Amino acid sequence: MSGDSCLHRLHAQASSTSSAPPLACPKTKTCSYRGAAGLGNKYVRLNVGGTLFYTTLQVLTRQNSMLKAMFSGKKEVFTDREGWILIDRSGKHFGTILGYLREGTVTLPKGRQAVLELLAEAKYYVIQGLVELCQNSLQEDKEQALCVIPVVTSIKEEERLIQACSKPVVKLVYNRSNNKYSYTSNSDDNLLKNIELFDRLSLSYNGRVLFIKDVIGDEICCWSFYGQGRKLAEVCCTSIVYATEKKQTKVEFPEARIYEETLNALLYETMPAPDNSLLEATRRSHAHCGSHSEEEEGPGGAGAELRERVRRIHVKRYSTYDDRPLGH
Repeated sequence: MSGDSCLHRLHAQASSTSSAPPLACPKTKTCSYRGAAGLGNKYVRLNVGGTLFYTTLQVLTRQNSMLKAMFSGKKEVFTDREGWILIDRSGKHFGTILGYLREGTVTLPKGRQAVLELLAEAKYYVIQGLVELCQNSLQEDKEQALCVIPVVTSIKEEERLIQACSKPVVKLVYNRSNNKYSYTSNSDDNLLKNIELFDRLSLSYNGRVLFIKDVIGDEICCWSFYGQGRKLAEVCCTSIVYATEKKQTKVEFPEARIYEETLNALLYETMPAPDNSLLEATRRSHAHCGSHSEEEEGPGGAGAELRERVRRIHVKRYSTYDDRPLGH
């Protein structure tokens, strides 16, 4: 429909319904660009989604694409009253598309989302070379790992990793088959939550903390935290509960405690070890601890003795049951 006919209809509707001023639509006309090219214009003026571009017919018809079909007379184009050719697409990446048509290659925008947007535009304009360039870039980003999580297969391998690493270490033991009783109703959900939290932490602290998965340990779900080669704390997420005439294994999800111990492990990120006052500030008072031992109540020594006492508080504080030896 031409702009004149559209305007005529709007005038007719306005006069029959109300006395309000009539709405106007932009005047456009449809033409074959072969006729427009005969005007001798060297440059083509494009309005792509409200963004204006100048380019030449040579660029637009350089490669087999929808643009070549539009500007070689095979498809009709729309122009406004000022002669701008209208293309009803976003103009955000059209400059990149023109750059590719000029040079045969282009630097892709940063970010996966921006490349996906450019890929959609390249598919719309049927620019096969640019489509392949975007797809290859997305495939390379997909194959590049965000972080690497070693999975230990032996105790010696685990010890070697921890001793050789200068960064804090967070280890998750996950072995659902270690259970000899049935699980409580929420245990499977909590197991998955522990695994998801491990993945989130590994992405958040990638490069600062070494995260290890252990699938051969004796525990069902247990977190261990290490700093400068020694164990700092342990959060055991499993316990045995008594149901009606039978025992069941319960898996918990102590999210806040896991976050706290991860942050405490970051104190050992740099050498030397944190001083005694900083270690003392990171531990809870005995009034807030779930349990404590006689060694914790005794007079605190200096240096290594204080650090060892803090470690024992962490170990016992975060145990979900008391009948199991901890701190192996």
